[in-house]
Amino acid sequence: MSEAAAVTFETVKYTVPEPRVARILLNRPDRANAQNMQLLYELNSALDRACADDEIRCIIIAAEGKHFSSGHDLSGANDVSLSEVGISQWGGLRQPGMEGHWAREEEAYFGLCWRWRNIPKPTIAEVQGKVIAGGLMLVWPFDIVVASDDATFQDPVVAFGANGVEYFGHPWEFGVRKAKELLFTGRAITARVAYELGMVNRVVPRDRLADETMELAREIAAQPMMGLKTAKESVNQMQNEQGLYAALRSAMGMQQLAHAHNYIVHKMAVDPAGGALVRELAKKPPLDQ
Repeated sequence: MSEAAAVTFETVKYTVPEPRVARILLNRPDRANAQNMQLLYELNSALDRACADDEIRCIIIAAEGKHFSSGHDLSGANDVSLSEVGISQWGGLRQPGMEGHWAREEEAYFGLCWRWRNIPKPTIAEVQGKVIAGGLMLVWPFDIVVASDDATFQDPVVAFGANGVEYFGHPWEFGVRKAKELLFTGRAITARVAYELGMVNRVVPRDRLADETMELAREIAAQPMMGLKTAKESVNQMQNEQGLYAALRSAMGMQQLAHAHNYIVHKMAVDPAGGALVRELAKKPPLDQ
């Protein structure tokens, strides 16, 4: 048994509901699946496990409870340390100032997302309820998105004085003009709008979400693994040639500039007025066009 296969998870569930398909379930429903370090790295370990299992041809990433993910959990309560779980070569996690802040975001946010985007097996995000800010980073790295008809997508991070979430896929996922509107206003969009923009592949009734996703995974898993891997790599490489990685890296630099500004002006990584703005945004209905 591989080391990845021997892992016992607390914040995610790993199952193989039928041959060739792995299903990974985010399991912090009491926190609307907000991402602490433990959840992110257990998700990473579960994905590694699915990748290492040669019988698995398709991976589903789903979530327990009402909402897929409410974003980053910044409380720090009962969490693990990055020094315990980190996998990158960044180092400097404990360094003062922006050096440490930058290292932590490269390790836990950008680094994991890029790693997941390049998983050589097909991946499906099965999404319901709210997907807010960091929650998008548990959707965008994956290949196909199946959303329930009650799903909404939102990145209100501009309210906190930064450009958006660390894995800045907005122009690629929404298109340039819609990305600007959604960032500038902080408004959420419905699953139907996300479908029309091309961010979501399918919109299904909430009570059919798991069944519809499994049916799609079953169809994908019937294909030979070599064909799936080469098809995925071909599409990803085309996107790379269009400048995806360079654009993501540039936006990550803007993210660190914004944090540095906020540290100077507000003595913290984000503008503290952002909380009130986001609470006001929560009162507004999602955009339906």
